[in-house]
Amino acid sequence: MAQTTSRRNFLAGTGVAALSLPAMGAQAAAGKDCLTKADRAKLIAAAPKAPFDSIRDYMAALDAHGLVMRVPEIDQDEYQMTALMFRATDRYGFFRAPAFLYDRIKIDGDWIDGPVVGNFQGHVNTDCILFGLEPDPDDIKVSYRRAKAYMDKMLSSTADGRWPKIAPVELARDDAPCKEVTLSGDECDLNSFAFVKTNPADSARYVNTGSVFTSDPEMGHNFGTYRCEITGPRKLRINSEKNHAGYKMLLAARERGEKVGHVAIAVGQDPIVWLLSGAPMSRQRGDGAVDELAIAGGLRGKALEVVKADNSDMLVPAHAEMIIEGEVPLEEPLENEGPFGEMFGYLGLEKTDVFWMNVTRITHRRNPWLMNSYTGMQRGFTTSPLEVMYERIMRRSIPSLIDFHYPQDMMGVSFVSIDKTAPGQGLEVGKIVANRVSICKVVVVVDKDLDVLDRIQMLFAMGSRWQPAMATEIIEKGIGTVTDPSQIVRGETSKIVIDATMQWPEEGGPENYPKRNRVLLEELAPDALAQVDKLFGTRLRGWGNS
Repeated sequence: MAQTTSRRNFLAGTGVAALSLPAMGAQAAAGKDCLTKADRAKLIAAAPKAPFDSIRDYMAALDAHGLVMRVPEIDQDEYQMTALMFRATDRYGFFRAPAFLYDRIKIDGDWIDGPVVGNFQGHVNTDCILFGLEPDPDDIKVSYRRAKAYMDKMLSSTADGRWPKIAPVELARDDAPCKEVTLSGDECDLNSFAFVKTNPADSARYVNTGSVFTSDPEMGHNFGTYRCEITGPRKLRINSEKNHAGYKMLLAARERGEKVGHVAIAVGQDPIVWLLSGAPMSRQRGDGAVDELAIAGGLRGKALEVVKADNSDMLVPAHAEMIIEGEVPLEEPLENEGPFGEMFGYLGLEKTDVFWMNVTRITHRRNPWLMNSYTGMQRGFTTSPLEVMYERIMRRSIPSLIDFHYPQDMMGVSFVSIDKTAPGQGLEVGKIVANRVSICKVVVVVDKDLDVLDRIQMLFAMGSRWQPAMATEIIEKGIGTVTDPSQIVRGETSKIVIDATMQWPEEGGPENYPKRNRVLLEELAPDALAQVDKLFGTRLRGWGNS
């Protein structure tokens, strides 16, 4: 008897309701769990297209591509959202797990209406969808490289090799969706919204996907994703690290003698603002004031629509689901925050000296959509733009660089491929990468014939090309990522460079390296792979979904 649980059945879930676009409703009405390619193409054609002004449009596009699992209700008092995220990545990994949309969530004994969106940029195909590219439905590596090529072309189009900029367009308050409902003073109650406690060991419920907007006369305007612990109906602790622009801006205001710092937090923002908010893409060493809203417009290829915050001059995304505004009492003592489940997959330490804010106003769309990040359980954001940016920077000192990848499900591990032209080159390249990129604690360098996106090939290289005694370099003190739980001193780590390139005789390697069996097949029987693709390709793909 054939299995009845297919991947598409899993993604569809039980009791599926339509998303906001007609395409999903048509699929549900037809009673189809497994669509034909023609049916899927029709849904994609009818869905919203990039650039997406809102999280709603973006999720509708993901749904048309079959990447959303909708759950009518879920009990987060039993941590079912968290458990479901773990189960999804157990089955599909970080890079193929679906996005989730929860309609109703049980929190602290009460059922609260969502929706809440999770894992919204986890699947690798979102790297294409986000920028209006068509992903390859059968090969996520093809999708990812398609997105990287697009990003590289975008950077090549500017004179300075940086992201293009399109200045934002300011809307009148009455035209901004994020201002449909206004709550002021004691009307504000963060606990009335579906912000969740993600992990049982977390200290509290969190606003963990907000873009925190701050401003400074010299550093300009900034937004970054800093988790915000809810400690009362109108109080948030803002965990921006001391090297983050948001922390530096609040600290500078305090040192200038200002009594209050102003903060606006955009929640349920469009996917490009979310990407820029969480990835270190917009500020490079030596940059002064940076207009990140203009970079968002450049990445979108269309100006971002913004609106002025109610209690400050900061501009915020007009199509966000919610804006939380507040004041940071700069003369009051800083507080402790956390613990919180970190991106390395471990419970982080309680933080000290954290700024906090009193919420003075909340504006939101009617029936706001919120987002939750399952830190350490998912890919946090589309990574192709950041990897391309790192590659371009490193190529200035590594002309032999072919490809670079740091998979988010193996936090701290990175893979680099090079066109090796001299002995010792593998270790030298690895040391440059380790010293340039803080997240790279284990750097594996391979030859250009191997694919850095293929884990099996990376392990193959380590097992068959690496000689630990003579092709390893230990860096005793390097820059690290503060969330690494193994660090003794925060922000400082030892690192290892593994030269898994074929070792030349000058490096102590064998006189001749034999060719890989697959290479010999491709050379000596050049039509074999194409023939089996034609004869058995459909059956192989179908077997994987059965």
